[in-house]
Amino acid sequence: MIRTARPGDRTAVEAVVRAAYAPYVARMGREPGPMGDDYGALIAAGHVRVLEDEAGVAGILVLIPEADALLLDNVALADRARGRGFGRRLVAQAEAEARAAGLKRLRLYTHVLMTENHTLYAHLGFHETHRATEKGFERVFMEKPLAG
Repeated sequence: MIRTARPGDRTAVEAVVRAAYAPYVARMGREPGPMGDDYGALIAAGHVRVLEDEAGVAGILVLIPEADALLLDNVALADRARGRGFGRRLVAQAEAEARAAGLKRLRLYTHVLMTENHTLYAHLGFHETHRATEKGFERVFMEKPLAG
């Protein structure tokens, strides 16, 4: 089940994010951006979705509306949720919400060193638009056009 996060989900959301991004700390030499986000504020603004399984929050999705696209700002899974198709379900949720809002594309970015993400997102129909340094992070920007 995917639903909008509630304030009581904050601790679980933060735990999923910390666990999902912790393996990248050594590779990047610092905590990835999502580890420093204010999930209380994001939840209060209605930007966070949670995917629940039998054990609770198994994945999270952060969606930020933009003028002409929906920014898929973060997708993270608990370790127990990997390999169960939950990541694809969360991306499909983002696509559905973008379409429902009348938007024609979904955007995202990932760190240049998170190479496995580049491959995964390309497999899901995203293409690279550019690379840039933003907030001190070397990022790869991608987007996916959405059919009506």
